[in-house]
Amino acid sequence: MFAKTDPDRRTFLGGSDARIIMGNDDLALLRLWKEKRGEVEPDDLSKNLLVQLGTATEQLNLYWYEINTGQGVIDLQRRIFHPVHRWMAATLDGRVQQTGAVFEAKFMLPWNFSEEEAAEKHMAQLQHNMWVVAARTAVLSIITGGGKWVEIKIDADPLYQHLLLTAEKKFWRCVQSGEPPALFNIEAPRPRLEAVKVVDMSSSNHWAQLAATYLQTREAHGEHELAKSELKKLMPEDAKEAVGHGIRAKRSKSGAISFETQPMESGHAPIQ
Repeated sequence: MFAKTDPDRRTFLGGSDARIIMGNDDLALLRLWKEKRGEVEPDDLSKNLLVQLGTATEQLNLYWYEINTGQGVIDLQRRIFHPVHRWMAATLDGRVQQTGAVFEAKFMLPWNFSEEEAAEKHMAQLQHNMWVVAARTAVLSIITGGGKWVEIKIDADPLYQHLLLTAEKKFWRCVQSGEPPALFNIEAPRPRLEAVKVVDMSSSNHWAQLAATYLQTREAHGEHELAKSELKKLMPEDAKEAVGHGIRAKRSKSGAISFETQPMESGHAPIQ
């Protein structure tokens, strides 16, 4: 089934609208404003290949999420309006039955794909939908064109949601008044992703250089730390400073001992 334009979308702001309102494309913002005012027709999504790929893989995405997580998804394609701000709505891909999390299925291209960028790209939409349905968490279920499936969990961000609500209120007033909107320039919060990946850094030259330095200096670093520990033991308890053989040890008022190097005197050559 092909994704088509929904004429009712002119009467409310949804999650995909939030992404434009919180974005940095002033032409897209102006076009959205004209669409909501009925001055231009929405884009024909039936001719957008990426949108159609997302639509075509929604059922597979849902199936893959359920068999990999053991959790069910309900409220498929349900539209929910905010109980107070009736001009806000969320058309959900679904909700996770066990947790109530907003479920969002996405198809993304594999080139330069990263979980961080995917989460940032859809942050406004997810925060909007969580705000509308009073959910504390959201789940991005992503299938890439490279045959990879990724699950990303996002928590509700009250501060960002407050800014989002403020921006959407201003935009909706512009729709009603006829005054053209301006970009709000609100930066999306950086997603806090769970560290679960094992990454092969063999192809990174910079990693290789630093790894070689680490391995070369590891033993010397251990000897250095051991020497510091033993020097501290040798320093008398009532000594404020201890000097000799090219180093000076200083005791602070709190009792911490620090070291610094000093020029070697000819009469104090290192012991062989």
